[in-house]
Amino acid sequence: MTSGDFRRAHGQLPVPALLEGEEEMPNIGARLRELRGMHGLSQRELAKRAGVTNGTISLIEQNRISPSLGSLKKVLDGFPISIADFLTLELKPRTKVFYQFKEMREISSGEVSMRLVGRDTRGRAIQMMHERYRPGADTGEEMLSHTGEECGIVVSGVLEVTVGGETRKLVTGDSYYFDSRLPHRFRNPGTIDCVLISAGTPPSF
Repeated sequence: MTSGDFRRAHGQLPVPALLEGEEEMPNIGARLRELRGMHGLSQRELAKRAGVTNGTISLIEQNRISPSLGSLKKVLDGFPISIADFLTLELKPRTKVFYQFKEMREISSGEVSMRLVGRDTRGRAIQMMHERYRPGADTGEEMLSHTGEECGIVVSGVLEVTVGGETRKLVTGDSYYFDSRLPHRFRNPGTIDCVLISAGTPPSF
């Protein structure tokens, strides 16, 4: 084994340089500074977490030194985040993050209101909704069943939930979580609106 092989095996070589035809490497210093800011950490705090000097953090952020893979991993363990995620993760979201209530898309009608967080579930792994059931509102006599999992928390009112033959009345603060392949149904048996926040994965709407 050559000295280079030994150093590579032990993470002592610098972060590899760009090869011809490869995409441009991210700016290590700028990414570290931005990630540290997102976590609300000072250079001193990150250095303490990672077990390095704050001078090391400063030099990396200024691109005055090129850290070895081993050194970079040690610094990133202070968050923690993997080297792969650090180099490839989009630190700034490309899509809209915050939504006012009026921006949430209504996907139901009648006595049941379902407002979707994000307006669109394409390319998303989770579906979250603000739901409102008028007194007597029901998802229907035919039981629902689909691939995935879902959960919810009752914000106000009463919600009768039937899952796999078991029925329970949930009140404010109560919650549910189940495999969506089990036949299920929702109904408001109360005299006031029932409001809940629900989530499901993968999205079914």
